[in-house]
Amino acid sequence: MKKLILNRRAFLGTAAATGATLASPAYLRRSYAAGGEVNIWTYANFVPDEFKEQFESETGIKVNVRLVDDQGKQFNLLAAEADNPTVDIMTVAGHRFLQFIDSDLLAPMDPTRLSNWGNINPVYSESDWSTINGNKWGAPILSGMEVFAYNTEVISPEEATTWDTLFSDKYAGQSAYVLQDMLSIVMLMKGYDGNMVAYLDDPEKAAAIVAEARDFLIEKKPLVRKYYDGGAEVQQMFINQDIVMACAWNGPIASLMSDGFPVAMSIPKQGSYGFVYTYNIANNAPNEDNAYTFLNAILASGEIGASMSRASGFISTYKDASQHLTDAEKASTSFPEEELANMRFFRAEANKMKYELVDPAVEEIKAA
Repeated sequence: MKKLILNRRAFLGTAAATGATLASPAYLRRSYAAGGEVNIWTYANFVPDEFKEQFESETGIKVNVRLVDDQGKQFNLLAAEADNPTVDIMTVAGHRFLQFIDSDLLAPMDPTRLSNWGNINPVYSESDWSTINGNKWGAPILSGMEVFAYNTEVISPEEATTWDTLFSDKYAGQSAYVLQDMLSIVMLMKGYDGNMVAYLDDPEKAAAIVAEARDFLIEKKPLVRKYYDGGAEVQQMFINQDIVMACAWNGPIASLMSDGFPVAMSIPKQGSYGFVYTYNIANNAPNEDNAYTFLNAILASGEIGASMSRASGFISTYKDASQHLTDAEKASTSFPEEELANMRFFRAEANKMKYELVDPAVEEIKAA
């Protein structure tokens, strides 16, 4: 098994180069051309260049993109503008909705103004995290999640269907995970709500559940090679053959797969947690009509979703995006429907209580 030296710049260049020009979907008619502009704060590659050019040509609406790299910074920028935002659309992760909503920074999303809303996989658009106070707050576009990552030369696809493999004696000393993330997954494995939302009115039960997950991970501590902290670290452990499996975010593993390393990923049958990037409309957006025109256009086809996924490395939320990906791209940026059904999403309602319990548990596991 060969070892690879990761070159993220080369990977991104390759991904960009393989993005074919988007075919022109019939999502707009020149009779609807509105002119003006739409201002978007988003991450790199979340608005495909080909789509932007086509949209501007067909509508006369100029798309102004400001790149962001952090949810907290974006919140502070928007909060500073308060009731007079300069932005129309921003990209908020679903588990950060409450912070923006409670500060009156987002406008409720009106799906009836989006004829292409149905192109989003309902796993994302209709999940419990997406509706707060009776309203939708964003259009899901891309997703990231905790996956079971495994070396395909050692671990079989069947073994990768369960988190139990991560804790098996067979692979002792050949696994890695982020402790805080693993605690949520262990709670899910044991049939509990790892988001702790179900226990907001029963803090004693919440404490008992976290303690049970903590004790399980202490018991299994001799089997783990390392508790790691970041994506680059888990990548390097796979490359150095220090580990053959891990609980990891899909993005770093997708990069390894794209570089040809023999690794794959699954969402085990006990479930996992993920987050979704959404396009959201700012409260008092200066160009609200143009914002809805843009959103309806970018939701128009799986081909657009595939282009976003290919460029960003995240998983498209569009129903038929995978039809427009190569087999290699599908392997790194999509999952079978039956696996997606196992996924839960991080929610924020109980975060204060959750992390007051989880953070000390992490330290106790490390010290055990």
